[in-house]
Amino acid sequence: MPTITTKRVRLRMLSDSEDDARFTLALVNDPDFHRFIGDRGVRTLQDARDYLRRGPIAMYQSHGVGMYCVERKDGTPIGQAGLICREGLDAMDIGFAFLPQYRGCGYAREAAEAVMAWGKAELGLARIVAIAAPGNTSSIRLLEKLGLHREQAITLPGSEEELLLMGWQV
Repeated sequence: MPTITTKRVRLRMLSDSEDDARFTLALVNDPDFHRFIGDRGVRTLQDARDYLRRGPIAMYQSHGVGMYCVERKDGTPIGQAGLICREGLDAMDIGFAFLPQYRGCGYAREAAEAVMAWGKAELGLARIVAIAAPGNTSSIRLLEKLGLHREQAITLPGSEEELLLMGWQV
């Protein structure tokens, strides 16, 4: 994905730089990230670099998509948003996570709308899905605003957690 710029944010590829590692370390250790997305076992800067290499960077290389850093126009990293190829799903999965102080400000919607538009226009996606913990009402509301509809409860391969599958399609 090329860098995408909206009215207030810029989405760019993540790297294993110290700045991206510091930001990722903070994001994935937010209590709500643990509660709704999961504990990724990232505790140090080196863990964060490894997480970035195994996750977003590897997905860019293998699928041409992944999670992207969402920055305010002044360069402040505030969250991540992107498309993910996830085992057990029949379409690309839109995901997002933001630092607590940037939630409820419209940044997630702005970034996710840009990701959806890019996926539709540039990748020709006819279907995009999302998964959410049933108790994550804020994310579910945002996904509904993006045009995704509740489809069914699912369990991903290798997990016992029941998630809500939501989908959008042409």
